[in-house]
Amino acid sequence: MTISIASSLKNNALNKKSLTKKALWLAPLSAAMLMLAGCNNSSTPEEGATADTATDAPMSIKIATESSYKPFSYTDADGKLIGYEIELVDALCAQMQAKCDIISQDWDGLIPGLNAQKFDAIIAGMSITPERKEVVEFTDPYFHTGIILIGKKGDDISVAELKGQPIASQRSTVASQYLQDEHGDADIKLYDTQDNAYLDLTSGRVRAMMSDKVTGIDWLKTDAGKDYEVKGQEISTDEDAMGIAFRKGDPLVAKFNKALAEIKDNGTYDQITGSYFGTSSTAAAQKAVATPDVNKAVVVEGDNANADTNAVVATEAPAETTTN
Repeated sequence: MTISIASSLKNNALNKKSLTKKALWLAPLSAAMLMLAGCNNSSTPEEGATADTATDAPMSIKIATESSYKPFSYTDADGKLIGYEIELVDALCAQMQAKCDIISQDWDGLIPGLNAQKFDAIIAGMSITPERKEVVEFTDPYFHTGIILIGKKGDDISVAELKGQPIASQRSTVASQYLQDEHGDADIKLYDTQDNAYLDLTSGRVRAMMSDKVTGIDWLKTDAGKDYEVKGQEISTDEDAMGIAFRKGDPLVAKFNKALAEIKDNGTYDQITGSYFGTSSTAAAQKAVATPDVNKAVVVEGDNANADTNAVVATEAPAETTTN
């Protein structure tokens, strides 16, 4: 009995020693297997968005806007983002079955934030310019506009006579660039938002304001803008097309272009545009806001509606009476 117990104890000791050696030998192998498993299970999401391919979850896309650009993007009394571009993004994301989160950012921080990967896209009334195309990539245009000069009713200021005059504009916009290029002798005042430029205009700190046409016309309809008017004619530039901006090479550009074409085909684009501008195409919207005496505008959407000026049917005052 004593011999049996001793033998058993000896065998147990040998087994423990063997297990310890086995554990020490398996430890590096287990670690290596865990590292390999980690590498094999990692997924590389599509650049510009995140997607869970295992569960077929929708793409998650973060989109930035600048929320003082009525009627394109602005906030309501509760601080909720609303506007033409917000509805357009909602429609595009629904078409792609993507989950989109729209956030508000300062205008000056939009492109730097995009390239720093703080968000995936920008929709903020941003015109497609050669300078911007050097650092970001745009979708096909979703809207076209021009620029206008706004001044107080009764003031004889004009685009031709801006030398030495204090003129407001939002910085880093097509309107401000036009002022700097064509009227560098004016006293140009640049602002971080349209709203701040309007405030200085109504307070008399500037004599006039150079603005995007659609946002300017929208402001003239408010109580703050009721004593102001467009001075002269709309100014058209080669940079009046707005697009959604992405980081260069982002495959989301093609996805958004496809969705934009699809919502134009199925009528969603016309419905959204019409609800904000009273017409079913950008061409008619441009004509309607640029011509105060137009009573009615009807547009038949075509492949190149923005150039289809003959599709606009309008009742206008005689040319000699429209000398604004």
